[in-house]
Parts: sequence; structure tokens; C-alpha cells
Amino acid sequence: MKTGLFCNYENYHSDARRAILEQVALVKHAESLGFEEAWLTEHHFSDFSVSPSILVLIAHLAGVTKTIRLGSAAVLLAFHDPILVAEDITTLDNLCNGRLAIGIAKGGPFPEQNKHFNTPMSESRAKTLEAIMLIHKLLYHTDVSFLGKYYQCDSVSIYPKPLQKQIPVYVATSDEEAIGFAALNSFGLMGGAPFTLDRLKSNVTKYRAINSSGSDKFMVSRFFFVARTYDEAVSEALPFIRTFSQRMKGLNAKAQKHGNSSQHLEQNDGQKSTFDEDQLLENSIIGDVVTCRNKIKRFQDELNLGTLALKPASLNLQKNFESLTLYNQEVQGYV
Repeated sequence: MKTGLFCNYENYHSDARRAILEQVALVKHAESLGFEEAWLTEHHFSDFSVSPSILVLIAHLAGVTKTIRLGSAAVLLAFHDPILVAEDITTLDNLCNGRLAIGIAKGGPFPEQNKHFNTPMSESRAKTLEAIMLIHKLLYHTDVSFLGKYYQCDSVSIYPKPLQKQIPVYVATSDEEAIGFAALNSFGLMGGAPFTLDRLKSNVTKYRAINSSGSDKFMVSRFFFVARTYDEAVSEALPFIRTFSQRMKGLNAKAQKHGNSSQHLEQNDGQKSTFDEDQLLENSIIGDVVTCRNKIKRFQDELNLGTLALKPASLNLQKNFESLTLYNQEVQGYV
């Protein structure tokens, strides 16, 4: 199992430049500790998650890192021109010396994105899956012609070509159709931090029923904080958990008004919301060293993970540095 960093670019201090620079510092620190991957999110029209230009952010990280693989978690393809995205991807793969991985998603539960990018929620998934098929052809072939429902091109060739023979592709989804699409194309799956272990296991089971290719096809992100005592870890992480819970419940209410049936918004076991504080804590890797070891071991045993991407859950940069260092020293080698 590889260890990754999950990068949300949260603007806790109402200072977007600080948020960006602190996230860069976390990636560089993770690389110095031997973390293998860093995964960046894409958000739009938010003063809190300030990462709208995801490929630009990856390009910057490519210039300040040397070994860590850089991935998108995820490019919201329904809101982009796939030919331009393909050109950006192949350029990035050359810039980072073949360290790029591409995760894709349909976006949600954020109705403003669909509104301002003129993409109905009912079309987001279909556009996303069609776009990645076009991109995949453009990356590795010349004189590409494509006739889809949403995208068309005639005899298009893009340059440069990727440095990697195959750039890893992941699909962030819990939708059965999209899971089947990922499996049939040997793309990986991505599981979000709030998703329960049962949901993740169900997704993996559906995928591996079609494609039993192994653990390298699954990446899961988890909110994370490790400290010397359980109470210290929870106390440090709780402000982040509460902020996330409140924001997502607000977005949930707004999305439901727009008829969003996203898997992100489902109730857990028909009762509790995925975004309740206790559910978020339960699904996170937060606690003392032994608690974190045991939680990670359970994920490994039940999911056979390819990558575990940790989202540091303190609002304090130095505390996150210390937590990642403690993970490196006393958790990673024991799981």
C-alpha cells in the first residue's frame, strides 16, 4: 500500500495565498517523509476550498517536488474542454518527469458549478465518461476522430505525447454504471473521505466482479490526525470535522433543492447523515498511534488498498507537520 497526501487547499484563515502556500509546504514535507503520492481536489466558486485551477496547481507542485507522484482528485471533466485537458495532461506529464496520475469526477454536490458551467446535473456523469474516452485516445494516438453525444473531433493530433506509456486514470464514484465503466477500461477507483467502509467494500466488490486486476486499482482518502493520546488527536481534529460537517450539510440542503441525487448525499443505514460529526470521526483515521494503526490495518484487510491518501485534519500547519512525522515514525512501518 502506498501512502498519499490528500490536498484540499482549505482557506481556514481567510487568506487564500496563505492557504495555497501552506498546502504546498505540506506536500513538500510529505515528500521529505517518503510519501509516494499527493492528490489535489478541484473546487469552484468557493472562498474556502481555493483550488479551482487544479492542473495549474499540479504544474506548480511539479516544479517544487522531485519524487512524489502528483494526482488529480479529481478533474471535473464535464466542466472542461476535453481536448484542452488532454493537452494540459500530456504537457504536465512531461514537466513532472512522468509522475502524473489523473482522477476524474462528475462534480457535486455543488449546484453552482453545474449552473455556471452550463451543464445540467443529469448530464454530468455521461459527459465525464465520454470526455475521458476522448482524452485517452488523444493522449496515445494521432489523427483521432471521435463522434460522441457531447464531443466530436476529426483527425486531431496533440503534442507532446505523454512521457509515461500509460498515465494512471482513476474514477471517483459510487455509481454502479461508472464503476462498471472504470472496471471495463481498467481505470482505478477513488473513494472519498466521508464514505463508509461498507460503501467502499461494495464499490470494490462491484469493480472486481468485472476486473479482478488487484490492489493498485483503488485509492481511498481519509481525514487523518495522529497524536500521542486519543483525546489529543480528537481535540485537534474536531474543529476541522465540525467545519466540514456544517459546510457539507449546507451544501446538501442546497443541492436537494436542485434535485441532486448524488451518492455523496445518501443517508448512512437510512438514519444518520454521512456528514454527521460522529460518522465523520468513525470513518476517519484519527487517534493515538495504536488506534491509527488498527484502523489502517482494517482498511488494508477489507479493501486491499493500492493507496491511502491522508487529509491532515488540524487547522494548524505545524500540528499537521508533527502528525505526518509521527505517522512516518510510528504508524507507517507497522501496517
